[in-house]
Amino acid sequence: MKSVIVSSTLPLMMAVTAMASLPGSAFAGESDKQFFQTVEGKWTGPGEIVAGKYKGTRFTCSFQGSSPELKTGMTLDGSCRVGVFTQKMTAIVEHKGRSGYKGSFMGGASGEGLDIVAGNVDPRKVVFAINRKQLDGVMQARIPDDDSMIVTVSVKVDKQVVPVIGMNLKRVGEKPVGKLARN
Repeated sequence: MKSVIVSSTLPLMMAVTAMASLPGSAFAGESDKQFFQTVEGKWTGPGEIVAGKYKGTRFTCSFQGSSPELKTGMTLDGSCRVGVFTQKMTAIVEHKGRSGYKGSFMGGASGEGLDIVAGNVDPRKVVFAINRKQLDGVMQARIPDDDSMIVTVSVKVDKQVVPVIGMNLKRVGEKPVGKLARN
C-alpha cells in the first residue's frame, strides 16, 4: 500500500515548490490538548488517491488514535488495505516547545514517508506542514463531529495546493473515557 501511495504521489511531488510554513505556536494550550484527545479511539473508513498516476485507487484504513498523557500531540497508528495488500500507516506528532509541532508520517523523510515540520490546531481541525526533500505539502485532519474524521494530504505544485489523498474515517466502538469526562 505504501508503495502505491508514495509512487502515485512522487511524480506530482517532484514539481512542488517551497511552501509558506505554517505558524507553530511557541506554547501548546489546553485547547490543543483537548483537540488531540478527540482523536483517541479506533477509526476506520475508506480513502482514495485523488491525483497522480494511481488516481481513483480506493483503499480502506483502520487506525488507533492516542494522545500522550504528559505532552501535547497524537499518534494515529494502523494500516490501509487495497485488495489483498495491506500497508502499515503511522502518523506521530508532538509539540516541541518553541519549534512548534514536529513529527513523522510513515517513518518520516529519512525513511519512506514525510516529516511533519509545523502545525496549527483549531478546535475542530489540525493542519500540519509536511516535507520530503523538494516536496512541500499539508496534512489536515478535520473532526466535524465526535464520530467523524476527514484526513486530506495535499502537495504544493507551482503556487497551488493539490489534494492527493483523502480519507473519511468513522469512530468505531466506545468514545474514550477522557473525552466523556470533558463533556
